[in-house]
Amino acid sequence: MPRGYHHGDLRATLVETSLTLIAEQGVGAFSVAEIARRAGVSQAAPYRHFADRDALLAAVAMAVADQLAERIRTAAAERDDPVGKLAAALGAYTRYMIERRAGLHVIYADGLLGPKYAELHGHTRALMDELLTLSFAAASDAQAGLALMEQLLAQAHGYATFYLDGVLETHGYSKDLVVEKSEEAARVVIRGRNSE
Repeated sequence: MPRGYHHGDLRATLVETSLTLIAEQGVGAFSVAEIARRAGVSQAAPYRHFADRDALLAAVAMAVADQLAERIRTAAAERDDPVGKLAAALGAYTRYMIERRAGLHVIYADGLLGPKYAELHGHTRALMDELLTLSFAAASDAQAGLALMEQLLAQAHGYATFYLDGVLETHGYSKDLVVEKSEEAARVVIRGRNSE
């Protein structure tokens, strides 16, 4: 058995192994057979805990939503003002995605959007509520807050994607610098929208 596997905790092991595989190779590499191989179990073993591939991916997406929400809360708590809190939250999103290659594209993956995955949707709502609360606090009104959250998430995701695809790395940008630039860009957008 691989390190970290404990009898009776295969479900958690499969989720963590999935997160590790995604972090190494991206969500496109998600494969129940490869996850089972890495976990040191038969290819049939995951299906004792998950009905199918999408059910395992939904559990992984829940873990991503929970981990992102925690990172966002922690980052925002380190700042005092609403603009700083929201910018730090978006920097935390960028950092998480660089480290885990997982973000909203995993949470909203094809096959996970229907009523079958209501539990996942609850975790997703909790994550989005964290971001909405921060966006509303930094925006002039609720409509501006919604638009701000959408723009900042796309921007934070884009910075991480550019880094993971090698675009920023070829220019000598470190992970920390990319996160810093993501936060800085978020501050510029927030202030610009609030001055309109």
